[in-house]
Amino acid sequence: MSEGMTGRTSLVELAGSSRRPLAGARALGRPPRDEPVDVTVLLRRSNPLPPSGPFPSAPGGTRRHLSRQEFAARHGWRPEDRDRIGRFAADSGLRIAGGIAGARTVHLSGPLAMVEEAFSTHLQRWASPTSTYRGRDGALRIPAELEGVVAGVFGLDNRPQCRPPFRRRTGADPSALSYTPPAVAKAYGFPPGATGSGQGIALLELGGGYSPADLTAYFQGLGLPVPATSTVSIDGGANAPTGNPDGPDGEVELDLEVAGALAPGAALTTYFAPNTDQGFLDGLIGAVHDTEHRPSIVSISWGGPESSWTEQARNAIESTCEDAAAMGVTVIAAAGDRGASDGASPGTLEVDFPASAPHVLGCGGTRLTIADGRIATEVVWNDLASGGGATGGGISGAFPLPSYQSNARVPPLPGGSSGRGVPDVAGDADPMTGYSVRIDGSAEVEGGTSAVAPLYAALIAVLNESLGRPLGFVNPALYSAPVAGTFHDIERGGNGGYSAGVGWDPCTGLGSPDGSRLLAALRAMAGPVTPSSHRRSGARGPSRKPKNQSVPPMPREVA
Repeated sequence: MSEGMTGRTSLVELAGSSRRPLAGARALGRPPRDEPVDVTVLLRRSNPLPPSGPFPSAPGGTRRHLSRQEFAARHGWRPEDRDRIGRFAADSGLRIAGGIAGARTVHLSGPLAMVEEAFSTHLQRWASPTSTYRGRDGALRIPAELEGVVAGVFGLDNRPQCRPPFRRRTGADPSALSYTPPAVAKAYGFPPGATGSGQGIALLELGGGYSPADLTAYFQGLGLPVPATSTVSIDGGANAPTGNPDGPDGEVELDLEVAGALAPGAALTTYFAPNTDQGFLDGLIGAVHDTEHRPSIVSISWGGPESSWTEQARNAIESTCEDAAAMGVTVIAAAGDRGASDGASPGTLEVDFPASAPHVLGCGGTRLTIADGRIATEVVWNDLASGGGATGGGISGAFPLPSYQSNARVPPLPGGSSGRGVPDVAGDADPMTGYSVRIDGSAEVEGGTSAVAPLYAALIAVLNESLGRPLGFVNPALYSAPVAGTFHDIERGGNGGYSAGVGWDPCTGLGSPDGSRLLAALRAMAGPVTPSSHRRSGARGPSRKPKNQSVPPMPREVA
C-alpha cells in the first residue's frame, strides 16, 4: 500500500503474518480485481485474562469460570479499537461485514484490489501439487497507528490449511481387529452410568458432511439412542457429504459416531467451516463463543505441521483456546498420524498444530488389544514400516514448555531449547485395532488420532456430568501426580523419532485413560460442588434440541 494509493505515509509490518507459496507451487496469474474478499481482523484484548486452570471455584479459591457474556464484557475488544478499524475500513473503501465483541474479531469485505491496497500485499493464483488457491508471498502491512491493536489478519490467502488425520482400514488382514466405541470405553474404564447429560460437544469440521440416516442406522445398530445433533455454518461452510468414505466424510461421521456412542446424553454440534486458516479460526471462535449451544468441550480432528501455519495464526488460535479456558471450555485436538516428522522430510522432527497449543489437550495414538473387556496389550501405534501411519508427537518449536509440564521430563529440542511436549494423552488409533463405524452408508473400520480426540471429548463430558462442574482447561490437573498416576502408562514402541518410556513421553503422553480412577482423582482434587459455582459457570451444556437440527449461519454480531 503506497502513499499514492491511500495517502498513508507510515506503514509497519504485521508481526507473524509472512507467508510463502506452497512447495512446488507455480503462479497462474492474478485473480480478478473485483473478486470479493472477506477478511477476519483479530484485535487485542481489552484486559488480560486471569490465570487459567481447572476447578477455579474449589474451596479457598476466588476465581470462577466466566459466562460468555461476562467474558465479552471483561475481555472482548476495546470499543475505541473497534472504532479505529471502522475508520481504517472507511479510508480503504471496505465495509464492515460483522464481528464478535467477545472474540475480538471484525470482518471486513471488499473487492480484491481494495483489500490488497488496504494491507499492502499482492495476491496471485497458485497451483501446487495438491491444490489451487489464492495466495500471497511475504508479510502484510498495516498503518502504524494500528500496531499493537491488530493481532492478526486472515482470509487473503485461502490455501488448504489442514488435513484430517483419520485412517480408513482397507484390504483384508486376518490379524486385524475392530471394536465398537462402547467396547473401547469399557476397556478404558469409563465411569458407568454417566452419559454426558447436560454437556455440549462441539466438533470442528473443515469439509465433508454426514447423513442423518447414517447416524440413525449406526446408533440403532449399537442399541443406543440417536444423539441430538445440530449443525452451524461458518464462513459458508456446510454439511455437504461427498459420498466418498476416503474423503472428509470419514472424519465427520467418525467424530459424531465415537462422541455420540460414548456420551449419548450430550448434545453434539458440528461447526462446518472452510479448510483455510481463516476458516479454522472462525470455526473455533464460533464454537468457543457460541452463546446458543454453549458447548463445554470442543473436539478438533484436523491439523497440520506446526511450520505450515503462520505465527499470527498459531497465536490467534492459542489465544482463542485461552478464551475457552476462562469460560470453562475444554479444547481437544488430534496429534497427527504421520509419526514424529508429521509428514515433513525424513529425519525431520515436527509436531502437529493445534495439538501443540499449550491450552489444548493433545491426543496421541496406540495399538490396543482387548480381551474379556479389558486391556490385553497396548503399545505405541506405528505402522510406518509397512507404509501406514503412526502417532504424532514430539516437542514444539513454536511454544515454550508450559508450567504444567515442568516435572514431565520433556526432552529438549535439538540445540537445547525447551518446548511444549506433545501429546498429553493417548488412546486406540491403529486402524488394525480400529473403530467399527458407518461412513456414507457402509460399514467401515477407521483409526487415526482423529478417533482419539472425540473419545476424550466424550470422556470429558462424562467427567463433567459426574463432577457437577466443567473441567475446562484440564491439562494442569492431569499432570498433577495423583491424577497422572491413573493413566495406563505406555512403555513400548516409538513413532519414528521418539520412544515410549516410563511416565510422560513424546509418543503417548501420560498414556491411555482409566476413566473411573481418573474421576476419583479429579473428584478428590476438586472438592465439593457449591450451588453457586455450578450455576454460574459459563460452560453449562445446552438444553436438549431436536435430533439432526440444522442451524442457520452464525450471525456476525457487532456489539
